[in-house]
Amino acid sequence: MDFAALIREIPDFPKPGIRFKDFSPLLANGAAFASAVAAMAAPWREAGLQAAAGIEARGFILGAAVARELGIGFVPLRKPGKLPGAVHEVSYALEYGQDRLQAQSDALPGGARVLIVDDVLATGGTLAAAAELVEGLGATLAGAAVLLELTALEGRARWRRESPLLATLRY
Repeated sequence: MDFAALIREIPDFPKPGIRFKDFSPLLANGAAFASAVAAMAAPWREAGLQAAAGIEARGFILGAAVARELGIGFVPLRKPGKLPGAVHEVSYALEYGQDRLQAQSDALPGGARVLIVDDVLATGGTLAAAAELVEGLGATLAGAAVLLELTALEGRARWRRESPLLATLRY
């Protein structure tokens, strides 16, 4: 199925000059959603993964679905104040300030092979922070999978790891 045809562009969202890639129509179509998740998961089937870590918020949707597709666990990487218990945290720079990601300190057993999943690779800061967070939990970073990569923003340059970063669609 051509699930890419269901991704629409919304001009000037969330601010003027931005051309937002909206994949909500893809999510609303069961066959397209299943096809997109299968495409994201396919390269990782033989990677010996124990978990997928999804980045809040839209990475939760895809990360949980990819985890289910691969028969592995799911770990949410959240904004501060959303998780109970002890957490591990990383701070990272955004073009307009700072942000933080957290995971429960006991979310992953030491050495677990983990795939980070997110919706879009744009400038790369959030994905790099997620990688640092996963590694800080004592897990082994197997790589990252994103549905969309916005190549003009050159976010891939911030992925300074040997593990692969795979994008299902590139714009």
